[in-house]
Amino acid sequence: MIGRLNHVAIAVPDLAAASDLYRKTLGADVSAPEALDEHGVTVVFITLPNTKIELLEPLGQGSPIARFLEKNPDGGVHHVCYEVDDIIAARDRLLDSGARLLGSGEPKIGAHGKPVLFLHPKDFNGTLIELEQA
Repeated sequence: MIGRLNHVAIAVPDLAAASDLYRKTLGADVSAPEALDEHGVTVVFITLPNTKIELLEPLGQGSPIARFLEKNPDGGVHHVCYEVDDIIAARDRLLDSGARLLGSGEPKIGAHGKPVLFLHPKDFNGTLIELEQA
């Protein structure tokens, strides 16, 4: 069902500083920041030859990233994102197997302009999983 690793997301307390760290220290190609109001985050993507790193900064105090950073003030790995060929078929298969989805269970449009769903971390060894339509 899951395809390639699309990205690893890292929550950061200061997106500009984190972007500079990746750009200047590691020589990475870092995208321009993009605010995603529906998800409560501002993101940048670091392009790697085989995947991407997503840096996430909270967009307001109601952001799930703000809550994550309260527990992890220096930031840290927030989630991993896998591609799926058919997000609705993947959702239905997961629900049939007893997996829990976060939110309503209906896909939202993610940072790449494609439908995404999040799977409950307690069902996946403590790791928040994002699925993105390939």
